[in-house]
Formats: sequence, structure tokens, C-alpha cells
Amino acid sequence: MYFLKKLIALFLFGLFTLSANAQKKNRLFSGMYIQWGYNTEWYTKSNIRITMPGGTDFTLHKAKAHDRPDLDGIYTKPLEISIPQYNYRIGFYLNPAKTKALELNFDHAKYIVTDGQKVRVTGTIDGKRIDGDSIINADNFLHLEHTDGANWLHLNYVQQQTLLKKKKTDAALVTFIWKAGAGINIPRTDFTWKGDKLNNKFHIAGFNISAEAGVRYYPFKKFFIEATGKTGYVNYLSALSNVTQKSGIRAKHSFGYIELIGTIGYDINF
Repeated sequence: MYFLKKLIALFLFGLFTLSANAQKKNRLFSGMYIQWGYNTEWYTKSNIRITMPGGTDFTLHKAKAHDRPDLDGIYTKPLEISIPQYNYRIGFYLNPAKTKALELNFDHAKYIVTDGQKVRVTGTIDGKRIDGDSIINADNFLHLEHTDGANWLHLNYVQQQTLLKKKKTDAALVTFIWKAGAGINIPRTDFTWKGDKLNNKFHIAGFNISAEAGVRYYPFKKFFIEATGKTGYVNYLSALSNVTQKSGIRAKHSFGYIELIGTIGYDINF
């Protein structure tokens, strides 16, 4: 994911440059925060259109999909923290009260079309018109998953307000937080066609929008725990991008989702 890291680094460099220039007059950002955590999702059904060279063009109607949290990897392989579905955020506070912020948000979720399900298939396969039911399976038909990440990168506007304060310091103990944003999808998709598994690469494949709300708990002055629920819409305009065996295969689909997220974070004052 070299280009993704480069994109994030470029974005952060731009923010820090703006902040540094703004400090000559008025400070642009009053602080920042970083977060890391994990997630689980539920997806709506999706119409998935597959196109291939040679005229194959068909649609799976109302296909079901599921996630793969792999949360047991947190304690079975603690050094490989990116195996489970994870989230990280980098936020910049827009005011000293820390009630408003801009946040770069990355959700590493996994989307797996469920094997064994019966779906209606319409279109053309190998030059033949089809309109009927088929069973999703990798050996005789296909398998599709975004499991090295459905990967939603977006920019959020964030607001929070204090619900409870600490008695001794009057600092925030519990806050309500909500976020809304939009961005791009950067998946790496595994696709198997009639037993032939194709390799793919990370690439920009569509867009997403989302809204999120929950609470932050500050057990210490700068350290916090955040629990949120999130919902959104994801559209893959051109997933796959094969690099071996075959080329020109594309998947196009969209779906809604509900996501539960738990993270830990740390505030940094400027």
C-alpha cells in the first residue's frame, strides 16, 4: 500500500504546512489526536456487476456478504495488529475547547460475498445469455471478496460536547461525539473465476460517505477510549485491477453498512 501511505503523508504534510503558516497570525489548529482500534460490520445486499474481456458481462442480484473481524488475532498474534479489521484516525482540533475537529479516517474492513448462497444471475457469460439462479462457489462459478481491505479513506468533520466532568479538575470525563465525512475506496480484491484465483493490487476504485456517533471516556487527562456506531454508503465503480493471469476484469457494486468501532486515543496539545 505504498501509494496509500504516500497519499496520507502528503495530506498530513499539507495540514502541518497550513498550520505552521497560520501560526504567524492566528493558530489554525489548537491540537491534534491519534486513534487506533477495531471494528465489525453488517452489509446490505448488493447487485454486483462483473465484466470481462470477450463480452462476458453479468450481474449477481441481491448478493449477501459478511465481514471477517478476526478479533482473536489481537491476543493470538499481538505483534500482527493489522490482521484484524482495524481503524485509525488522525484529527486536528479547530478550537481551544476541542469541540470541533477535522479528522483523517481510515477503516480497514473486509467484505466477503457469502459462498453457498443462491442468487439470480442475468447477462452474458461466454457469449451465452443467462437469466436464472446460481449458487456462489469458487470451484464452479466465482468467489469475490475485498479482504486485504475494503479500505475506506475519508475526511470527517467532527464535533463533541461534554456530558460529564471530573469533580476535581472540571475537565471532561465523558463526551458525546459525532462525525460526518466522505472519501475514496482503496481496495485489494480477491476474485476466483471457475477455480482460477486472480491476483490484484491496491487501487482507487470508488467513493464513500458516512456518519458516526458515540462517546469518549477520558480516564486520564489526554488518554481516551471511544466507542461509536457508524453507517454509510460505499460505491465501487471499478474494483479488481488484475496484475497477473488475466486483465480487464472489473467488478462494480454498491452497498450500505452498519459498523461498530472501539478505539483508544491520545490528545496532543500544540
